[in-house]
Amino acid sequence: MFIKQLYTGCLSEAAYYIESNGEAAVIDPLRDIDAYLELANQRKTRIKYIFETHFHADFVSGHLDLAQATGAPIVYGPGTETKFPVHIAKDGETFKIGDLTIEVLHTPGHTLESSCYLLKDSTGKDHCVFTGDTLFVGDVGRPDLAQKSNEITMNDLAGMMYESIHSKLFPLADDVIVYPAHGPGSSCGKNLGKETWSSIGVQKQSNYALKEQPREEFIHAITEGLSTPPQYFPLNAKINREGYSSLDSIMSKSHRPLTLEEFEAEMKNPGTIVVDTRHQDVFEKGFIPGSIFIGLRGRFAEWVGTVLNMNDRILLVTEKGKEEESIMRMARVGYENVIGFLKGSFDEWKNSGRKYDMVISIDAEEFLLDYNHDDINVVDVRKENEFKTEHVDGAVNAALQNFGEEIHKLDQLSDNGLYVYCEGGYRSMIAASLMKRNGFRNLKNISGGWNAISKSLRAELPKFSAS
Repeated sequence: MFIKQLYTGCLSEAAYYIESNGEAAVIDPLRDIDAYLELANQRKTRIKYIFETHFHADFVSGHLDLAQATGAPIVYGPGTETKFPVHIAKDGETFKIGDLTIEVLHTPGHTLESSCYLLKDSTGKDHCVFTGDTLFVGDVGRPDLAQKSNEITMNDLAGMMYESIHSKLFPLADDVIVYPAHGPGSSCGKNLGKETWSSIGVQKQSNYALKEQPREEFIHAITEGLSTPPQYFPLNAKINREGYSSLDSIMSKSHRPLTLEEFEAEMKNPGTIVVDTRHQDVFEKGFIPGSIFIGLRGRFAEWVGTVLNMNDRILLVTEKGKEEESIMRMARVGYENVIGFLKGSFDEWKNSGRKYDMVISIDAEEFLLDYNHDDINVVDVRKENEFKTEHVDGAVNAALQNFGEEIHKLDQLSDNGLYVYCEGGYRSMIAASLMKRNGFRNLKNISGGWNAISKSLRAELPKFSAS
């Protein structure tokens, strides 16, 4: 038996490769499928099945491209409806991979077709369960993504989740390993733990959703405090259900170097946005006016899907050699409308003498000096729950995940200067670029964000707020 978790940090996503006696299966593959093909090739095995736990909302799955490359059937759980050929498994149906057996456990709740896959070893003993978005480490999947108005509600799905967990997962032995589809940082749950795998026994002891409680208490516990899901979630679920273009075709269309003149001409077309994926420390020192910063060295794909419209025409400015990676990681969340990238990167623009913009960043100590002596405006772009825990006294909370709606709060602030911060500096740079694009000029980004600010503020109580 060989099991490998292939974890992608920027999406908090886990795919799985399972192998026995020359046969393999892949569970919840990403759109860029090379890693699975290379693994099978290195180990001289054949990918026999592609299992999907549900219609993913936070990324575009690689099921179609992987099926095309291997000839393996795509397996979904009961109730699945797609616009492409799949094997719709029955609850309790089994599949053989070498000496191993995979049993389908239909677990509706996160979505209606959600299913877990129980892996049994060569002796028939339960070894591990691939839980998709049904059970995470420390949490369960949110039940609000697949609701259909009055037809099926969030509470209906939460009730289904209760039944699924108690009838399908609770009976499993404590030593059965839990392999979920997501880890910390994912928006598919609200309280995911730091680990990317666990066991049934540990989860029974530590997961708030798995404690012994009446159905109504469970429903309240998992529906309370859910944040607004990113705007791209329903679009990705639709893509996964209806199909998509191959990644190869997208790369051939989008991996297009543009001269300065070509790039400028494309910028003038309606609906075109320049996205700069360089590191924030480089971006702040110079960028094309109107550019939106979303750095590759962060939760890039998630913020692409949160900040940008899927219909935007996208022009890229990247670190040299990172053009292909930027395009591919956008495609992971369904953003396929990349027109091309600036050949020679930002240096080409700057060296031509064209005008460029900058973001002024200051450290926490300089911020404190200004905060103590001037009438300034402080903007906290973290999530509401982060803000409620602790924040700079007097700060305005304009959460980045809803920035299109929240930015209007800033119009009412005085023009004495806007100081922007997040937790560590990545989100605040995205916000600063959006503010610049929307006409705000007198702003400063606080390097190190709340992590740096709080160390200084704690020494000067009560210059911070806590609730």
